[in-house]
Amino acid sequence: MDTTYCKHLRTKSMYVGAAQEEAFAEKKGEFVTPTHFWCNRTQTVIGVDDRPAHKSACNSLRSCCEQ
Repeated sequence: MDTTYCKHLRTKSMYVGAAQEEAFAEKKGEFVTPTHFWCNRTQTVIGVDDRPAHKSACNSLRSCCEQ
């Protein structure tokens, strides 16, 4: 899996002082809530290429990805 994310991928974890590695880290445990991702260019959960914005999808394999 490509772990170089698009610079436009966002999650709320990024706005609480977490490093990129922490913000996009796999969450484990009994009380973990799902992480919400969005594209900063479209301001929605859908990227510029009309595909979902998610850490498993927003990488260099997409035409809209910027690093």
